[in-house]
Amino acid sequence: MSEKKQQVSRRQFLNYTLTGVGGFMAASMLAPMVRFAIDPVLTASTAGEMQAVVDVSEITTDPQRFDWTVEQVDAWYTSDVTHSAWVYKNENDEIVPLSPTCTHLGCSVSWAGNEDYPDQFYCPCHDGRYQKDGTNVADTPPPAPLALYEYEVRDGTLYLGQPVPRGGV
Repeated sequence: MSEKKQQVSRRQFLNYTLTGVGGFMAASMLAPMVRFAIDPVLTASTAGEMQAVVDVSEITTDPQRFDWTVEQVDAWYTSDVTHSAWVYKNENDEIVPLSPTCTHLGCSVSWAGNEDYPDQFYCPCHDGRYQKDGTNVADTPPPAPLALYEYEVRDGTLYLGQPVPRGGV
């Protein structure tokens, strides 16, 4: 049998070369976009992490503001972020940890922050008010109750997780 060498024409050579270069360029453009799209799936979540906040013996029936610091890593930059919660015990001796962030515009609420409403949470941004249990007062700007933190008590210490929004009005 005789072997015939198959010659590649100039047109075929250019076609193969341009297809290869075009494919390489398309892959190099798409790879960062694909990585960007699937990166959140690949990163570890900190949603379930609980942070020690306060000794349970310090919690009273009046809401108190407690602050704690969490180390946050953002790419190569590490910073300390301060979180806050309004914590009290209700009439059933259950712990109620409320987010201090108003559901209207995201301002910080304060307990008994207005002399006209001494037993309510008050948001100074637009006169938003909440009852002691965090439910919004009717006919005031907040559209939903204050969020409740996930919590657990271990060895007499209150641990808080992420705030969980409650349904709106």
